[in-house]
Amino acid sequence: METLAAAVVVASVVVVMQVLVGTAASYSDHHLLSRIAFGSCANQSAPQPIWDVINEFDPQVFIWLGDNIYGDIRRPFKIVGKERTIGPWKNVPRFIPSSQSEMLSRYNMAKNIHGYSRLRANSKVIGTWDDHDYGLNDAGKEFSYKITNQRLLLDFLDEPQDSPRRKQSGVYTSYTLGPPGKQVKIILLDTRYHRDPLSSDGTILGDSQWSWLRKELMGPASNITIIGSSIQVISNLSATTAPLFYMESWGRFPKERDRLFKLITDSKRDGVFFISGDVHFGEITRYDCAAGYPLYDITSSGLTQAVEKVLPPPLHFIVRFLAWFTPSTMRVMSQNCRYRSCTYGKPNFGAIEIDWDAVPVNLKLQVRDINGLPVTGVNISLLELRAGSSTIKAGQDRKHCTLELMLPGIVRYRLAILVYSVLALLLLALVGLICAVTLVCRLCLRKCKID
Repeated sequence: METLAAAVVVASVVVVMQVLVGTAASYSDHHLLSRIAFGSCANQSAPQPIWDVINEFDPQVFIWLGDNIYGDIRRPFKIVGKERTIGPWKNVPRFIPSSQSEMLSRYNMAKNIHGYSRLRANSKVIGTWDDHDYGLNDAGKEFSYKITNQRLLLDFLDEPQDSPRRKQSGVYTSYTLGPPGKQVKIILLDTRYHRDPLSSDGTILGDSQWSWLRKELMGPASNITIIGSSIQVISNLSATTAPLFYMESWGRFPKERDRLFKLITDSKRDGVFFISGDVHFGEITRYDCAAGYPLYDITSSGLTQAVEKVLPPPLHFIVRFLAWFTPSTMRVMSQNCRYRSCTYGKPNFGAIEIDWDAVPVNLKLQVRDINGLPVTGVNISLLELRAGSSTIKAGQDRKHCTLELMLPGIVRYRLAILVYSVLALLLLALVGLICAVTLVCRLCLRKCKID
């Protein structure tokens, strides 16, 4: 009887697992796709409570957008000493790659996090990579460990052994999900494997990936096309944060970005929007002068990493003020945003809901916080994502046609002007304080001599 009972239990577990696996896999066949979650920037060594609310959202598909683990090694800030990682006397890189065994260990740690394991059991998980899971901060085609690390990423994503992704140079891929007439095409780009140096204005995707992407966009139509990029496509905040600091984005490769927009236009493909990660905050941006209809980019970053974590909670207002003060011509501003800047610098994830029953079909695109509540979002009709849509008007929406590089200098560089002005005032105050202390000391000495 005990043997029979054990056999029944084992058989039941097998059946349940088969149901779960079959449910996750079946979304690529014919099931209607209405809920998608996505995220990026998850440090495997940090607590990850956000999986609980992602599981509550119950996505049919979850998309990794890079920095799925932090695989490289970050040296501490050092201005002096034998190994100096910052400053004019820097003599060693701040980030160095870790060994293959260490990368594997970090992937295993991430894969076995309870909340993520639960998601894998109930959702189809797909994804691409960014720099830290590629193996090195800000790395591109020159990185020598990319072949080995490609295999490790695909193992993490449970990619089949016979998948074309295991034979090609790069992890780019696409999926067409849902029944005919209600299909969602997801295109995941690889912005690392073939990318030229950041200051080159060279290529991001490389010739082979560009040829593949053209075929994907020129291929059979789908109702919705989601293009996943690990780095931001629409926003180019580096144009307004320079020379203080720079962030990676398609905007730093203007020829490549123009080529991407032209390809979307030439494909005459409707219903296209982007999702991205990387920057450690969430926002929604749009560009109205590229494809004949607004191109949205929903940025969610990160699941654990966030800009407000740089400072203690009482000083978070500084980050929020600077986010509001930094000009952005592409950001979607709304009274429904959590903060005035319409950015969100705490842990977050992206949520896409598709209402196929609405006439016309409705899209809800949101960035949500660790409690599952929206911090910024847009509700748009699928009709608005068609060439010649009436949503691009003169007046208010024309601001989404002005690139950050086109802003007047006094506006574009106002963050740098503010920071340098504050530093100058502090320096003057310090000099004034030193002069005052020196004067007081001299007066005291003079009085002592007189006495």
